[in-house]
Amino acid sequence: MAHTISDECINCGACDDSCPVNAISEAGNKRTIAADTCIDCGACVDTCPVSAISA
Repeated sequence: MAHTISDECINCGACDDSCPVNAISEAGNKRTIAADTCIDCGACVDTCPVSAISA
């Protein structure tokens, strides 16, 4: 199951570079994770400064 980004996202982009498969992109005023691309590695979770990413 892919990780998800909640509405708490501040669209800072800190998670972008941590994703090894480039599954994170900007969507409106926050980031989103492509479920079909995400490999569920969790690398993005630790980089989010507002803890907006969860499994």
